[in-house]
Amino acid sequence: MTQNPFGLVYADDIRENRDGEVHLTHVFYPNSTGLDIAANLYTPAHFDETKRYPAIVVAHPNGGVKEQVSGLFAQKLAEAGFVTLAFDAAYQGASGGYPRQIDRPSNRVDDIRSSIDYLFTQPFVDTDNIGALGICGGGGYTIEIAKTDKRIKAVATISMFNTGRVRRNGFADSLLDTVAERLQAASQARAHYAKTGQVDYIGELITHQTHYTQEELEKIPAGLYRDGTQYYSDTHYHPNSQSRYTAMSLLDLMVWDAENQVDLIDQPLLMGAGDISDTRYMTDAVFEKATGTLDKVLVLIKGANHIETYWKPDYVAQESKAVSQFFLKKLV
Repeated sequence: MTQNPFGLVYADDIRENRDGEVHLTHVFYPNSTGLDIAANLYTPAHFDETKRYPAIVVAHPNGGVKEQVSGLFAQKLAEAGFVTLAFDAAYQGASGGYPRQIDRPSNRVDDIRSSIDYLFTQPFVDTDNIGALGICGGGGYTIEIAKTDKRIKAVATISMFNTGRVRRNGFADSLLDTVAERLQAASQARAHYAKTGQVDYIGELITHQTHYTQEELEKIPAGLYRDGTQYYSDTHYHPNSQSRYTAMSLLDLMVWDAENQVDLIDQPLLMGAGDISDTRYMTDAVFEKATGTLDKVLVLIKGANHIETYWKPDYVAQESKAVSQFFLKKLV
């Protein structure tokens, strides 16, 4: 990160704004509760502020920040000619809000709405042609907003993660017998915060000193969680990125589900996932239930696991091509 003046931690990152190339600008705007949302605005090569461009909002994974995978795909889409906006969720990253790392679906959906609001204020944005791309947890929240916010003309996801289903049922629906117990613990966490102001978290605080030995990594189940540990704490570490979340967030998360009423999506829909990913079942479930649109496509990346779709060059190339072509066809 220290090698990039913009703090970006993905491959082929922008290191300076050069004439005739994609530009990056830091921007801030309020969400509906008045919190500052921090975002990176990408504008295409040979940008002309007197013209109007189709635009795409890009939502990051759970625990992620705009300098990681959401910024990578925002840059790829800007290279294809779009204005793009990669933002940090409220209570996370460089955006405002306390306690830190709250993860409530209503907040995350409002962040996307507020980002679209911001785009509507920019004279160079063609507000009739706005798309939304969500990655991992941001994909689930992007699905949620597309159900009702028809300012979104086309919607896409990569490795969508249905946070509510997982927080309620456990990963791969493995904790169905402990739902009541975990709700009780979340209620106690809320009471503890109300009485003391102290916040209980699920997951640990990642710092630059966090390091996992190979032996420790091998104890983590292979797939999303092991790969994610390496991605967030090592290969793509960013100090603003935290995989932990407040325990009391479960009171909101466990009654939310991206699959509910997904038939309200009537916009063109693209969903991408690794064909061997242990999270693919979430994409499959939403895609099957999205019966409100006949214009939908499932893109499976052969041989890809969940986290690998964030960074592995061959997979990123396939995904960015599919997503760019999709939006180029739909945002016209």
